[in-house]
Amino acid sequence: MASPTEKRIQRFIQKERVQAGSLIVSLFGDAVYPRGGSVWLGCLIRLLAPLQVNERLIRTAIYRLVKDDWLQTHTHGRRTNYALSPSGTSRIAAASRHIYADRSPEWDGQWRLLMLSSEITAKDKSQLQKALRWQGFGMWQNLAFVHPGADLPLAFELLQREGLGHLQKAVWPLVASGLPLKGHLSDSEVVSQTWGLNELAKSYQQFVTTYRPLVLEWQNRAFSDTDHQKEHAFLLRLLLIHDYRRLLLRDPLLPVDLLPSNWPGEAARDTCRRLYEHLRRPSETFLDDAMQLADGSQTKSLKFFRQRFQKC
Repeated sequence: MASPTEKRIQRFIQKERVQAGSLIVSLFGDAVYPRGGSVWLGCLIRLLAPLQVNERLIRTAIYRLVKDDWLQTHTHGRRTNYALSPSGTSRIAAASRHIYADRSPEWDGQWRLLMLSSEITAKDKSQLQKALRWQGFGMWQNLAFVHPGADLPLAFELLQREGLGHLQKAVWPLVASGLPLKGHLSDSEVVSQTWGLNELAKSYQQFVTTYRPLVLEWQNRAFSDTDHQKEHAFLLRLLLIHDYRRLLLRDPLLPVDLLPSNWPGEAARDTCRRLYEHLRRPSETFLDDAMQLADGSQTKSLKFFRQRFQKC
């Protein structure tokens, strides 16, 4: 009988469509970035082969990631390493702070607002909304983009990187606190009016349903030094972080003070953390042997890898 891990891997393989580019970004962020940020293309193809992601799909996805300034190439004879570009490294580092955080952010009680100019066009507003949504900003009453904890200078830096620097003059950055006056909007009402969290909550609940049985499997599984177990640990770790990362892309990452009670995102974080800890040792043992550069040398995890999901 197939184990829960084998069933999870099979469900991924049986998907009609695999977004190879997104999966490769997850792989770079979780396994390549903490090992120096570079990997030989042939190694990358071998790592994804058990998930039946074929070589043609990988090469096409890699080409697009280079074009989008996620990756850059370094040749070594007839072989090629693919490494995170400075832009890709910056984006991975920013995402990692959220993915591997041990808790939700705390709130200082202040809202970050980007007030819109009355002269902004509908097209420009739409472009801003698309770019800022990935940073967690929500549109409030069609008047301003708001977030309770965003880094405003970083928000403008990312807009510049997305080619929208010319729109910075169309927004006015402010930091403000709501006054608890009777009859006026509360902070929780601002949240409910700005972000639709119901669908995200359902997705987090599904994540917990999918991965909690796997926590129990690996919690009760004795560690064995077999290649089969080590490779399965790596594949499951990749799918775990890939699924969790895609949820966080939809999550405005609100402070816990502003979230609904019993918010399932906390259970999802705990499930991800616990399973990751069980998979860490066997998957790293696998990667110590499997992760190679074009010159045949192997890579080792840097110190910060051990700090993932650890309390600061």
